[in-house]
Amino acid sequence: MMSETMKESIIRHLKDSVSAVGFAPVERFVDAPEKHHPSRVCKDAKTVVVFGIQIPRGILESPDYNLYGLHRSYHTVYRKLDEISLNLCNFIEAQGKYSAVMIPSYAPLVFHELEPWGLISLKHAAVRAGLGAFGHSGQMYHPVYGSRLRLAAVVTSAQLSGDPLIEKDPCPPKCSACQKACPANAFSKNGSFKKMTCMAYAIKHAIYPLALKDAEGFKHIERVINTAGHDYWIDCDECLKVCPNNR
Repeated sequence: MMSETMKESIIRHLKDSVSAVGFAPVERFVDAPEKHHPSRVCKDAKTVVVFGIQIPRGILESPDYNLYGLHRSYHTVYRKLDEISLNLCNFIEAQGKYSAVMIPSYAPLVFHELEPWGLISLKHAAVRAGLGAFGHSGQMYHPVYGSRLRLAAVVTSAQLSGDPLIEKDPCPPKCSACQKACPANAFSKNGSFKKMTCMAYAIKHAIYPLALKDAEGFKHIERVINTAGHDYWIDCDECLKVCPNNR
């Protein structure tokens, strides 16, 4: 009963700030990479609270300023989500002897070789919290907002009940709109999504050619991205625009 009362108070606390919220017990993360398991983020982790704010659908339909609107909306929402995460941590810890740690909405990232990872995978956490399911593109699709949710999370030692999982495939049968529209060829022949191919094509920043121009620069890629490079430019959103789930 105490668990439900606290869960309800968290939902009330967030309801005017976020578009969606879900709860995932840490038991649902048994197959998470060891270094990116919630228990590596928060001591005695019991629950991951995942939440998101939607990006307006109109941005995807803008005739001339689609990418300008997407850039600014993403980075505005990232900062807002981080503020909400920090506030929620303090709210949870004020309820008793609980710990809570925020998961950033974007940066800082952890790099393995040259591949960026979140502290935990937010899209996997969102699926495990019942916010949506993975589609053909490898993105997480919410039943109402499609892939227009930007996400953040809090890992806490408070034990809260999980929300039901969404098992249904979110994509229309045989839909391949995102694969056909992708100018980066970020899908293999079997349809699997190649994250790094997409990111190399779509994510740009003026500092990257200067700071990452040689092997010596790439030794510091984590520092470059997490300080100077996190307010990146988005150079492509074709998959978002053609997806039926985003309409």
